[in-house]
Parts: sequence; C-alpha cells; structure tokens
Amino acid sequence: MNDLETGDLVPFDYVILRAAPRIHRGEFVNVGAVIYCRGMDFLGAAWDVDPARLRSLDPAVDVDVVCASLEHIRAICAGDPAGGPAAATRIGERFRWLAAPRSTVVHPGPIHSGLTTSPATDLDRLVDAFVR
Repeated sequence: MNDLETGDLVPFDYVILRAAPRIHRGEFVNVGAVIYCRGMDFLGAAWDVDPARLRSLDPAVDVDVVCASLEHIRAICAGDPAGGPAAATRIGERFRWLAAPRSTVVHPGPIHSGLTTSPATDLDRLVDAFVR
C-alpha cells in the first residue's frame, strides 16, 4: 500500500515491445507495451498482435512464437513462475530485465517516462497509441 492521495500524479516508465521477424534487417512492428510504476507497485504488459502486419515483414514468421514470447513477458510482469527466474525478482528488477536491449524476435524499444494516476489505464492507452 502507498500513501498517495487519489488523483496524485505518479511517475512511470514504459517500453514499447517490438516484433522483428528478421532481426538482422532492423525492421519491426510494434506489438505491445510494458509499464512500470514504482510509486504504485505496478508492472504490467499488454499487446495486440496483427498477423498480417508481421507477415508483411516476413511471410514465414511464426506468429505463435511471437505470441508465446509476449505471454512470457506477461508472466514475468506478474511474477508468475512460468516467467522463469526473472519472474522471481523484485518488480523494479523485472522491469529493468524486460527493458534491457536484446537481439530477439520480441524486444523492447527505448525507455520513456510519463505521469499517471492509473498505470493500467495508461498501459491500455499506450497500446492504443503505439500498436493498434
């Protein structure tokens, strides 16, 4: 629990998740977001995968693999054992692990910041603005 009053603006950090079916080409499609709000002890992920957009970069992309990667990210955010060892760390460490650059099919973009009264609402807003 925190000592925040209703309506207080609290800082948060977020990354946009990108799917790069052919990582060596540097082309990607935004597929989701991860938001971390330390002041509200919130870490969450949301996504919306458009198979047609992915296939425009690589007709042979395995959409199920992309979705499985995103589900793994959700498990890490939730502290679910299905997320592996990263899910067992503290919430801030989980975000930093998820936000670290990597060369995988699903990877994070740069970290950005904002202010929120509801990180879950802002997570949905980010997916609407950057993915859909």
